[in-house]
Amino acid sequence: MTPSACARSGAGRGASGRRALGGSAARSVGGSVGAGSSAIRRLTTLHSLKMSKQQPTQFINPETPGYVGFANLPNQVHRKSVKKGFEFTLMVVGESGLGKSTLINSLFLTDLYPERVIPGAAEKIERTVQIEASTVEIEERGVKLRLTVVDTPGYGDAINCRDCFKTIISYVDEQFERYLHDESGLNRRHIVDNRVHCCFYFVSPFGHGLKPLDVAFMKAIHNKVNIVPVIAKADTLTLKERERLKKRILDEIEEHNIKIYHLPDAESDEDEDFKEQTRLLKASIPFSVVGSNQLIEAKGKKVRGRLYPWGVVEVENPEHNDFLKLRTMLITHMQDLQEVTQDLHYENFRSERLKRGGRKVENEDMNKDQILLEKEAELRRMQEMIARMQAQMQLQMQGGDGDSGAPGHHV
Repeated sequence: MTPSACARSGAGRGASGRRALGGSAARSVGGSVGAGSSAIRRLTTLHSLKMSKQQPTQFINPETPGYVGFANLPNQVHRKSVKKGFEFTLMVVGESGLGKSTLINSLFLTDLYPERVIPGAAEKIERTVQIEASTVEIEERGVKLRLTVVDTPGYGDAINCRDCFKTIISYVDEQFERYLHDESGLNRRHIVDNRVHCCFYFVSPFGHGLKPLDVAFMKAIHNKVNIVPVIAKADTLTLKERERLKKRILDEIEEHNIKIYHLPDAESDEDEDFKEQTRLLKASIPFSVVGSNQLIEAKGKKVRGRLYPWGVVEVENPEHNDFLKLRTMLITHMQDLQEVTQDLHYENFRSERLKRGGRKVENEDMNKDQILLEKEAELRRMQEMIARMQAQMQLQMQGGDGDSGAPGHHV
Protein backbone atom coordinates (compact mmCIF):
# COMPACT_ATOMS: atom_id res chain seq x y z
CA MET A 1 0.00 0.00 0.00
CA THR A 2 1.31 3.44 -0.93
CA PRO A 3 1.84 6.15 1.75
CA SER A 4 -0.98 8.30 0.42
CA ALA A 5 -3.36 5.35 0.55
CA CYS A 6 -2.25 4.58 4.12
CA ALA A 7 -2.89 8.18 5.08
CA ARG A 8 -6.34 8.12 3.52
CA SER A 9 -7.22 4.80 5.24
CA GLY A 10 -5.89 6.09 8.59
CA ALA A 11 -7.88 9.29 8.27
CA GLY A 12 -10.97 7.25 7.39
CA ARG A 13 -10.53 4.97 10.38
CA GLY A 14 -9.95 7.96 12.71
CA ALA A 15 -13.07 9.69 11.46
CA SER A 16 -15.20 6.53 11.78
CA GLY A 17 -13.83 5.88 15.25
CA ARG A 18 -14.74 9.38 16.37
CA ARG A 19 -18.20 9.11 14.97
CA ALA A 20 -18.87 5.64 16.40
CA LEU A 21 -17.28 5.77 19.77
CA GLY A 22 -16.96 9.44 20.73
CA GLY A 23 -14.37 8.28 23.26
CA SER A 24 -11.48 9.84 25.04
CA ALA A 25 -9.17 9.70 22.01
CA ALA A 26 -11.56 11.82 20.00
CA ARG A 27 -11.92 14.31 22.89
CA SER A 28 -8.16 14.56 23.29
CA VAL A 29 -7.67 15.19 19.59
CA GLY A 30 -10.51 17.72 19.53
CA GLY A 31 -9.10 19.46 22.63
CA SER A 32 -5.69 19.75 21.07
CA VAL A 33 -7.16 21.16 17.86
CA GLY A 34 -9.29 23.70 19.83
CA ALA A 35 -6.30 24.73 21.91
CA GLY A 36 -4.25 25.20 18.74
CA SER A 37 -6.93 27.31 17.08
CA SER A 38 -7.34 29.53 20.16
CA ALA A 39 -3.58 30.01 20.33
CA ILE A 40 -3.56 31.01 16.67
CA ARG A 41 -6.36 33.50 17.31
CA ARG A 42 -4.42 35.02 20.23
CA LEU A 43 -1.29 35.32 18.11
CA THR A 44 -3.32 36.93 15.32
CA THR A 45 -4.84 39.40 17.79
CA LEU A 46 -1.43 40.31 19.21
CA HIS A 47 -0.03 40.74 15.69
CA SER A 48 -2.92 43.03 14.71
CA LEU A 49 -2.38 45.11 17.87
CA LYS A 50 1.30 45.50 17.05
CA MET A 51 0.46 46.49 13.50
CA SER A 52 -2.09 49.03 14.74
CA LYS A 53 0.55 50.58 16.99
CA GLN A 54 3.01 50.75 14.12
CA GLN A 55 0.42 52.15 11.69
CA PRO A 56 -1.81 54.58 13.62
CA THR A 57 -3.27 56.03 10.42
CA GLN A 58 -5.55 53.71 8.48
CA PHE A 59 -5.84 54.45 4.79
CA ILE A 60 -9.48 53.92 4.00
CA ASN A 61 -10.86 54.29 0.54
CA PRO A 62 -13.58 56.95 0.69
CA GLU A 63 -17.06 55.96 -0.32
CA THR A 64 -17.48 59.08 -2.48
CA PRO A 65 -16.60 58.12 -6.05
CA GLY A 66 -14.12 60.39 -7.80
CA TYR A 67 -12.70 61.84 -4.56
CA VAL A 68 -8.90 62.21 -4.62
CA GLY A 69 -8.17 64.36 -1.57
CA PHE A 70 -6.49 67.52 -2.84
CA ALA A 71 -9.48 69.48 -1.52
CA ASN A 72 -7.56 69.48 1.80
CA LEU A 73 -4.74 71.61 0.35
CA PRO A 74 -6.22 74.84 1.83
CA ASN A 75 -5.98 73.23 5.26
CA GLN A 76 -2.26 72.63 4.71
CA VAL A 77 -1.77 76.25 3.64
CA HIS A 78 -3.74 77.39 6.69
CA ARG A 79 -1.61 75.37 9.10
CA LYS A 80 1.61 76.56 7.49
CA SER A 81 0.51 80.21 7.51
CA VAL A 82 -0.57 80.08 11.15
CA LYS A 83 2.75 78.51 12.11
CA LYS A 84 4.75 81.09 10.16
CA GLY A 85 2.70 84.10 11.21
CA PHE A 86 1.80 87.22 9.26
CA GLU A 87 3.52 90.55 8.59
CA PHE A 88 1.85 93.85 7.89
CA THR A 89 3.14 97.42 7.69
CA LEU A 90 0.78 100.35 8.16
CA MET A 91 1.77 103.97 7.62
CA VAL A 92 -0.15 106.88 9.13
CA VAL A 93 0.27 110.35 7.65
CA GLY A 94 -1.43 113.57 8.66
CA GLU A 95 -1.04 116.83 10.48
CA SER A 96 -0.32 116.84 14.19
CA GLY A 97 -3.28 116.80 16.54
CA LEU A 98 -5.62 114.75 14.36
CA GLY A 99 -5.53 111.69 16.64
CA LYS A 100 -3.39 109.33 14.57
CA SER A 101 -1.68 107.66 17.53
CA THR A 102 -4.95 107.35 19.45
CA LEU A 103 -6.67 105.70 16.49
CA ILE A 104 -3.87 103.17 16.00
CA ASN A 105 -3.93 102.24 19.68
CA SER A 106 -7.71 101.87 19.47
CA LEU A 107 -7.54 99.69 16.36
CA PHE A 108 -5.15 97.11 17.77
CA LEU A 109 -5.87 97.51 21.50
CA THR A 110 -2.25 98.25 22.32
CA ASP A 111 -0.02 101.16 23.33
CA LEU A 112 2.53 101.79 20.61
CA TYR A 113 3.67 105.17 21.91
CA PRO A 114 4.14 104.94 25.69
CA GLU A 115 6.83 107.66 25.81
CA ARG A 116 5.58 110.08 23.16
CA VAL A 117 6.76 113.67 23.71
CA ILE A 118 4.70 116.37 22.00
CA PRO A 119 6.89 119.32 20.86
CA GLY A 120 5.93 122.91 21.42
CA ALA A 121 5.02 125.51 18.82
CA ALA A 122 8.52 127.02 18.75
CA GLU A 123 10.05 123.63 18.00
CA LYS A 124 7.67 123.03 15.11
CA ILE A 125 8.73 126.12 13.16
CA GLU A 126 11.86 124.57 11.69
CA ARG A 127 10.93 120.95 12.36
CA THR A 128 11.51 118.41 9.62
CA VAL A 129 9.51 115.27 8.95
CA GLN A 130 10.74 112.24 10.85
CA ILE A 131 10.07 108.54 10.36
CA GLU A 132 9.25 106.47 13.44
CA ALA A 133 8.61 102.76 12.92
CA SER A 134 7.18 100.78 15.84
CA THR A 135 6.87 96.99 15.65
CA VAL A 136 4.69 94.92 17.95
CA GLU A 137 3.88 91.21 18.02
CA ILE A 138 0.14 90.59 18.39
CA GLU A 139 -1.30 87.13 19.00
CA GLU A 140 -4.99 86.28 18.88
CA ARG A 141 -6.33 82.71 19.13
CA GLY A 142 -3.00 81.24 18.12
CA VAL A 143 -2.53 83.53 15.10
CA LYS A 144 0.53 85.77 15.28
CA LEU A 145 0.74 89.15 13.54
CA ARG A 146 3.93 91.18 13.28
CA LEU A 147 2.52 94.67 12.96
CA THR A 148 4.75 97.61 12.03
CA VAL A 149 3.25 101.09 12.31
CA VAL A 150 5.18 103.87 10.58
CA ASP A 151 4.40 107.30 11.99
CA THR A 152 5.44 110.59 10.39
CA PRO A 153 5.73 113.26 13.11
CA GLY A 154 6.40 116.72 11.80
CA TYR A 155 4.33 116.35 8.63
CA GLY A 156 2.60 119.65 7.87
CA ASP A 157 3.91 121.41 10.99
CA ALA A 158 6.57 123.67 9.48
CA ILE A 159 5.84 127.05 7.94
CA ASN A 160 7.18 125.92 4.56
CA CYS A 161 5.71 122.49 3.74
CA ARG A 162 6.81 122.43 0.12
CA ASP A 163 9.13 119.41 0.40
CA CYS A 164 7.90 117.94 3.68
CA PHE A 165 6.76 114.65 2.14
CA LYS A 166 9.97 113.80 0.27
CA THR A 167 11.26 112.07 3.39
CA ILE A 168 8.20 109.81 3.35
CA ILE A 169 8.62 108.95 -0.32
CA SER A 170 12.30 108.19 0.24
CA TYR A 171 11.38 105.82 3.08
CA VAL A 172 8.89 103.92 0.89
CA ASP A 173 11.47 103.60 -1.90
CA GLU A 174 14.10 102.43 0.57
CA GLN A 175 11.86 99.58 1.73
CA PHE A 176 11.29 98.55 -1.89
CA GLU A 177 15.04 98.76 -2.49
CA ARG A 178 15.82 96.65 0.57
CA TYR A 179 13.28 93.99 -0.40
CA LEU A 180 14.67 93.87 -3.96
CA HIS A 181 18.19 93.47 -2.59
CA ASP A 182 17.15 90.65 -0.24
CA GLU A 183 15.14 88.98 -2.99
CA SER A 184 18.14 89.06 -5.34
CA GLY A 185 20.54 87.71 -2.71
CA LEU A 186 21.70 84.18 -2.07
CA ASN A 187 19.66 83.49 1.07
CA ARG A 188 16.00 84.21 0.34
CA ARG A 189 14.39 81.96 2.93
CA HIS A 190 13.93 84.51 5.70
CA ILE A 191 13.16 87.80 3.99
CA VAL A 192 11.60 90.38 6.31
CA ASP A 193 8.89 92.29 4.47
CA ASN A 194 8.95 95.92 5.64
CA ARG A 195 7.26 97.31 2.54
CA VAL A 196 4.40 99.71 3.31
CA HIS A 197 1.19 97.84 2.55
CA CYS A 198 -1.32 100.53 3.47
CA CYS A 199 -1.30 104.26 4.22
CA PHE A 200 -3.98 105.90 6.35
CA TYR A 201 -4.04 109.53 5.24
CA PHE A 202 -5.78 111.71 7.82
CA VAL A 203 -7.82 114.63 6.51
CA SER A 204 -8.67 117.49 8.84
CA PRO A 205 -12.40 117.84 9.58
CA PHE A 206 -12.11 121.60 10.04
CA GLY A 207 -11.68 122.53 6.38
CA HIS A 208 -13.90 122.38 3.34
CA GLY A 209 -12.24 119.42 1.70
CA LEU A 210 -8.67 118.64 0.72
CA LYS A 211 -5.88 121.14 1.23
CA PRO A 212 -3.19 121.74 -1.43
CA LEU A 213 -0.73 119.80 0.73
CA ASP A 214 -3.14 116.82 0.81
CA VAL A 215 -3.46 116.81 -2.97
CA ALA A 216 0.29 117.16 -3.54
CA PHE A 217 1.18 114.35 -1.15
CA MET A 218 -1.39 111.85 -2.42
CA LYS A 219 -0.46 112.52 -6.05
CA ALA A 220 3.21 111.97 -5.20
CA ILE A 221 2.69 108.66 -3.43
CA HIS A 222 -0.42 107.05 -4.96
CA ASN A 223 1.69 104.93 -7.34
CA LYS A 224 3.74 103.52 -4.47
CA VAL A 225 1.28 102.81 -1.61
CA ASN A 226 -2.37 101.87 -1.10
CA ILE A 227 -3.95 105.10 0.18
CA VAL A 228 -7.00 104.94 2.46
CA PRO A 229 -8.37 108.44 3.24
CA VAL A 230 -9.61 108.92 6.79
CA ILE A 231 -11.53 111.88 8.22
CA ALA A 232 -10.19 112.38 11.72
CA LYS A 233 -12.14 113.51 14.78
CA ALA A 234 -15.52 112.92 13.18
CA ASP A 235 -17.26 113.77 16.47
CA THR A 236 -16.72 117.45 15.63
CA LEU A 237 -19.13 117.16 12.69
CA THR A 238 -22.85 116.60 12.47
CA LEU A 239 -24.14 113.75 10.32
CA LYS A 240 -25.05 116.10 7.47
CA GLU A 241 -21.68 117.86 7.62
CA ARG A 242 -19.96 114.50 7.62
CA GLU A 243 -21.74 113.30 4.48
CA ARG A 244 -21.13 116.62 2.76
CA LEU A 245 -17.41 116.49 3.55
CA LYS A 246 -17.15 112.90 2.31
CA LYS A 247 -18.73 113.80 -1.00
CA ARG A 248 -16.48 116.83 -1.38
CA ILE A 249 -13.34 114.81 -0.72
CA LEU A 250 -14.33 112.10 -3.23
CA ASP A 251 -15.07 114.72 -5.87
CA GLU A 252 -11.67 116.36 -5.38
CA ILE A 253 -9.92 112.99 -5.47
CA GLU A 254 -11.56 112.24 -8.80
CA GLU A 255 -10.87 115.75 -10.09
CA HIS A 256 -7.13 115.48 -9.39
CA ASN A 257 -6.91 111.86 -10.67
CA ILE A 258 -5.69 110.55 -7.33
CA LYS A 259 -5.60 106.76 -7.07
CA ILE A 260 -6.83 105.53 -3.72
CA TYR A 261 -7.31 101.93 -2.63
CA HIS A 262 -10.55 100.47 -3.98
CA LEU A 263 -11.98 97.40 -2.33
CA PRO A 264 -12.32 94.43 -4.69
CA ASP A 265 -15.81 93.35 -5.69
CA ALA A 266 -17.28 90.35 -3.91
CA GLU A 267 -17.25 87.12 -5.91
CA SER A 268 -20.51 85.72 -7.22
CA ASP A 269 -20.19 82.60 -5.05
CA GLU A 270 -19.84 84.60 -1.83
CA ASP A 271 -22.69 84.66 0.64
CA GLU A 272 -25.09 87.57 0.75
CA ASP A 273 -23.82 88.84 4.10
CA PHE A 274 -20.30 89.30 2.75
CA LYS A 275 -21.61 91.03 -0.37
CA GLU A 276 -23.63 93.43 1.75
CA GLN A 277 -20.64 94.08 4.00
CA THR A 278 -18.45 94.88 0.99
CA ARG A 279 -21.08 97.25 -0.37
CA LEU A 280 -21.31 99.11 2.95
CA LEU A 281 -17.52 99.40 3.21
CA LYS A 282 -17.26 100.85 -0.28
CA ALA A 283 -20.01 103.36 0.47
CA SER A 284 -18.21 104.50 3.66
CA ILE A 285 -15.01 105.70 1.95
CA PRO A 286 -13.51 108.02 3.18
CA PHE A 287 -13.96 106.64 6.68
CA SER A 288 -14.93 109.15 9.37
CA VAL A 289 -13.55 107.87 12.65
CA VAL A 290 -13.27 108.65 16.35
CA GLY A 291 -10.50 107.20 18.50
CA SER A 292 -10.35 106.76 22.26
CA ASN A 293 -8.73 104.40 24.76
CA GLN A 294 -10.83 105.47 27.75
CA LEU A 295 -13.52 103.20 29.17
CA ILE A 296 -16.75 105.05 29.94
CA GLU A 297 -19.92 103.65 31.46
CA ALA A 298 -22.88 104.10 29.13
CA LYS A 299 -26.26 102.39 29.46
CA GLY A 300 -24.98 100.13 32.20
CA LYS A 301 -21.91 98.82 30.37
CA LYS A 302 -18.30 99.82 29.86
CA VAL A 303 -17.51 101.14 26.39
CA ARG A 304 -14.61 102.95 24.79
CA GLY A 305 -15.63 106.44 23.89
CA ARG A 306 -15.61 110.15 24.64
CA LEU A 307 -17.78 111.81 27.26
CA TYR A 308 -19.40 115.15 26.43
CA PRO A 309 -21.98 117.22 28.30
CA TRP A 310 -24.60 116.19 25.75
CA GLY A 311 -23.77 112.46 25.77
CA VAL A 312 -21.24 109.77 24.98
CA VAL A 313 -19.65 109.08 21.59
CA GLU A 314 -18.97 105.34 21.41
CA VAL A 315 -15.95 104.36 19.35
CA GLU A 316 -17.28 100.94 18.34
CA ASN A 317 -20.83 102.08 17.61
CA PRO A 318 -21.42 102.10 13.82
CA GLU A 319 -24.15 104.70 14.24
CA HIS A 320 -21.66 107.18 15.72
CA ASN A 321 -18.65 106.76 13.38
CA ASP A 322 -16.94 104.40 10.91
CA PHE A 323 -14.36 102.96 13.31
CA LEU A 324 -15.72 99.41 13.08
CA LYS A 325 -15.95 99.66 9.29
CA LEU A 326 -12.34 100.82 9.05
CA ARG A 327 -11.12 97.99 11.25
CA THR A 328 -13.24 95.46 9.34
CA MET A 329 -11.85 96.70 6.04
CA LEU A 330 -8.28 96.47 7.31
CA ILE A 331 -8.66 92.96 8.75
CA THR A 332 -10.77 91.37 5.99
CA HIS A 333 -8.72 92.89 3.15
CA MET A 334 -5.25 92.66 4.70
CA GLN A 335 -4.25 89.90 2.28
CA ASP A 336 -5.52 91.89 -0.69
CA LEU A 337 -3.55 94.96 0.43
CA GLN A 338 -0.40 92.84 0.51
CA GLU A 339 -1.14 91.35 -2.91
CA VAL A 340 -1.71 94.77 -4.49
CA THR A 341 1.56 95.98 -2.96
CA GLN A 342 3.41 92.96 -4.36
CA ASP A 343 1.76 92.68 -7.77
CA LEU A 344 1.32 96.37 -8.61
CA HIS A 345 3.46 98.84 -6.64
CA TYR A 346 6.50 96.65 -6.08
CA GLU A 347 6.47 95.32 -9.64
CA ASN A 348 6.36 98.87 -11.00
CA PHE A 349 9.35 99.79 -8.85
CA ARG A 350 11.20 96.64 -9.86
CA SER A 351 10.58 97.16 -13.57
CA GLU A 352 11.84 100.75 -13.36
CA ARG A 353 15.00 99.57 -11.64
CA LEU A 354 15.58 96.91 -14.27
CA LYS A 355 15.12 99.48 -17.04
CA ARG A 356 17.87 101.57 -15.46
CA GLY A 357 20.13 98.54 -15.44
CA GLY A 358 19.99 98.08 -11.68
CA ARG A 359 21.55 101.49 -11.00
CA LYS A 360 20.11 103.33 -8.04
CA VAL A 361 19.36 106.92 -8.90
CA GLU A 362 19.69 109.36 -6.03
CA ASN A 363 17.35 112.33 -5.79
CA GLU A 364 15.12 110.86 -8.48
CA ASP A 365 12.34 113.27 -7.64
CA MET A 366 14.50 116.37 -8.01
CA ASN A 367 12.55 119.37 -9.14
CA LYS A 368 12.89 120.21 -12.85
CA ASP A 369 13.10 123.91 -12.09
CA GLN A 370 16.09 123.28 -9.84
CA ILE A 371 17.80 121.33 -12.62
CA LEU A 372 17.23 124.20 -15.05
CA LEU A 373 18.63 126.69 -12.54
CA GLU A 374 21.74 124.58 -12.12
CA LYS A 375 22.20 124.39 -15.88
CA GLU A 376 21.82 128.15 -16.24
CA ALA A 377 24.33 128.77 -13.45
CA GLU A 378 26.81 126.46 -15.15
CA LEU A 379 26.27 128.25 -18.47
CA ARG A 380 26.92 131.63 -16.82
CA ARG A 381 30.15 130.31 -15.30
CA MET A 382 31.30 129.13 -18.73
CA GLN A 383 30.48 132.51 -20.29
CA GLU A 384 32.37 134.36 -17.56
CA MET A 385 35.36 132.05 -18.04
CA ILE A 386 35.36 132.70 -21.81
CA ALA A 387 35.13 136.46 -21.20
CA ARG A 388 38.12 136.36 -18.84
CA MET A 389 40.14 134.36 -21.35
CA GLN A 390 39.33 136.88 -24.13
CA ALA A 391 40.34 139.78 -21.89
CA GLN A 392 43.66 138.13 -21.09
CA MET A 393 44.34 137.52 -24.77
CA GLN A 394 43.64 141.17 -25.60
CA LEU A 395 46.02 142.32 -22.86
CA GLN A 396 48.71 140.03 -24.15
CA MET A 397 48.21 141.33 -27.70
CA GLN A 398 48.39 144.96 -26.55
CA GLY A 399 51.52 144.22 -24.57
CA GLY A 400 53.13 142.59 -27.60
CA ASP A 401 52.40 145.64 -29.83
CA GLY A 402 53.97 147.98 -27.29
CA ASP A 403 57.17 145.91 -27.08
CA SER A 404 57.53 145.74 -30.86
CA GLY A 405 57.10 149.56 -31.29
CA ALA A 406 59.61 150.58 -28.55
CA PRO A 407 62.87 149.94 -30.55
CA GLY A 408 61.60 152.15 -33.44
CA HIS A 409 61.73 155.35 -31.36
CA HIS A 410 65.15 157.03 -31.39
CA VAL A 411 66.13 160.16 -29.60
